[in-house]
Amino acid sequence: MSDRVRFAPSPTGFLHVGSARTALFNWLHARSTGGTYVLRIEDTDAERNRPEITSGLLSELEWLGLDWDEGPFYQSEQKERHREVVQDLLDRELAYLCDGDNEPVKGNQIQDGLAVRFRMPENEVIEFEDVVRGSVSFTTDDLEDFVIWRSNGTPMFLLANAVDDADMGITHAIRGEDLLSGVPKVLLLLQAMDAPQPTYAHLPLLVNEQRKKLSKRRDDVSIADYRDRGYLPEAMVNYLSLLGWGPPDDIEVRPLEEIVDLFAIEDVNKAAAFFDLKKLEFVNATHLRELKKNDFVERAKPWVEGNTVPWSPDKFNEDRYLTMVDLVQEKLRTLSDLPRFIDFIFLDKPVDDPDSWHKAMVKAPFAAEILEGTFNALTDCKWETETIKEVVTQVGENLGIKLGKTQAPVRVAVTGRTVGPPLFETMALCMDREEVLNRISRAQSRL
Repeated sequence: MSDRVRFAPSPTGFLHVGSARTALFNWLHARSTGGTYVLRIEDTDAERNRPEITSGLLSELEWLGLDWDEGPFYQSEQKERHREVVQDLLDRELAYLCDGDNEPVKGNQIQDGLAVRFRMPENEVIEFEDVVRGSVSFTTDDLEDFVIWRSNGTPMFLLANAVDDADMGITHAIRGEDLLSGVPKVLLLLQAMDAPQPTYAHLPLLVNEQRKKLSKRRDDVSIADYRDRGYLPEAMVNYLSLLGWGPPDDIEVRPLEEIVDLFAIEDVNKAAAFFDLKKLEFVNATHLRELKKNDFVERAKPWVEGNTVPWSPDKFNEDRYLTMVDLVQEKLRTLSDLPRFIDFIFLDKPVDDPDSWHKAMVKAPFAAEILEGTFNALTDCKWETETIKEVVTQVGENLGIKLGKTQAPVRVAVTGRTVGPPLFETMALCMDREEVLNRISRAQSRL
């Protein structure tokens, strides 16, 4: 029998990076072993069960490319099966009724307003082998009788999980380390059902820069947010795969199909994994650079079209844009960076960035002299990249300044920012001489 692994998220509002990492590792194990990837939605909590939340979660999984072989199955649809198991446990006195004060209540029939607790056996040791954590054991004397059926007539998470895993023939449960403590309770339920236990693998915690567990309230953890900020799905899954696992050849940035070939759940380590935004940006930038131009242009459409761009549609020039793509693609960290690298081309005047102006114009020496010399030199020189670079270089040399510092005030005068696309190529290929001179003149006046 091939492995059957399941990703079983709760609809909690959005897919966060921890759940996405879990989804990915389950998917990788299924794909690398020729197994079956099962998607099950744990929606037994009616208060949090809203169709739009589940729809968003499925959309984000699809965006990541984590396609499932079976499902999605909805746990809420198995309520009667869950009730049947709870009633059987009551009949065999492996569980008991209790009231709102957690006091036992006589009887062995499920009743509205009463919860059901599993009766914890005494003086037993629950042991299992976790693929990541190694040998794990709990003593039942350290565990409480736990609720398996709510007083409102719905199953608890642990009961529903145990029943569904057994009924669906799940062989592997790969999930976060924070769920490790619930395993002995699930194993006792499976034992009571005379069902086989799956193989468990508990992934290391994800932590932030302060080495604190990632928090939905404190940290930037929404997959949808990363999608909206211009991260590529292939870069996202590439980076998530590195959170607790590493390729044996130490080549971290690579396509998903190669990760599948190299992945083994046994190679996941125990140590907490640092969710490093700078490294994610690096991985994303690398994938961006590797896109074919047509693919890049297609994916960048949401960031250069529509009502959110800083320029009016009538100012957009496709030929200029396609030329700019060649100049800026390798410099971007995310697709959302694109507008600020090209906006000045389609605006009547450069953007006003106070920090850039202060750094390159007010604080830097000889800014006025550089602008004056550049204006004069560009008035009648040949309008091509190398010539423009040569004349600006000469302006700086006349003042005893290297090119890097010479071009800073010119860049801010033309583009508005100290960071942007290659300056001389942009001026020669995407801007008219008159346009450049007008911008330098305005900067001189402002100085």
